[in-house]
Amino acid sequence: MRIILLGPPGAGKGTQAKNLSERLKIPHISTGDLLRQNVKQDTELGKQAKKIMEKGDLVPDNLVTSMLIEHISSSSSKDGFILDGYPRNIAQAEKLDEILKECAKKSEYVIYLDTSEPIILQRLTGRRVCSRCGINYHLKNMPPKHDMVCDKCGGALIQRIDDEEETIKNRLKVYLKETSSLIDYYEKNKRLYRICADDDADIVLNKIVALVASKSNDTAQV
Repeated sequence: MRIILLGPPGAGKGTQAKNLSERLKIPHISTGDLLRQNVKQDTELGKQAKKIMEKGDLVPDNLVTSMLIEHISSSSSKDGFILDGYPRNIAQAEKLDEILKECAKKSEYVIYLDTSEPIILQRLTGRRVCSRCGINYHLKNMPPKHDMVCDKCGGALIQRIDDEEETIKNRLKVYLKETSSLIDYYEKNKRLYRICADDDADIVLNKIVALVASKSNDTAQV
């Protein structure tokens, strides 16, 4: 079983990918984590990425794709995976289809976590991070025991610039502009499933699991 999770910032892709991984017993692949892992382990690809990152440049698609190919081809992904953070454009989507075809696999579920702007703003503007140890909190969903103070180290909690309302609105505009063609790509191929992700994480998780189960049953009956 192979699942690609798409959705705007604040849709909960990382949370759902982690929970789905535990529920379905298949690995969660985050390209961001994959990149950091390669750099930390000082792999050949990690060394190349580190040089680029140290210059302040973005790691190119082909390098991230190479890391992804290695991971997908490994035994840990033989029963499937949940992909979060890739693809971000049509070129990456086409490359991913090519990779999976070469591995005699295909992406079975491309799930778009459809999330409204008010919910995204509520989720992201409520995030706080400890200025000392970096632990994350949320003013509504995971508040600290004491107002604006980290439970672990007592450091002051701050709001990152990325989580300020105007910044979030700009990020959303960029995301929708850059991914509209990607959504069209999967819709035209009749591979996209939309799920409303405005609900609490547990409810959204159950929706995804129910969708996958129903489609798996449909396939088995064909």
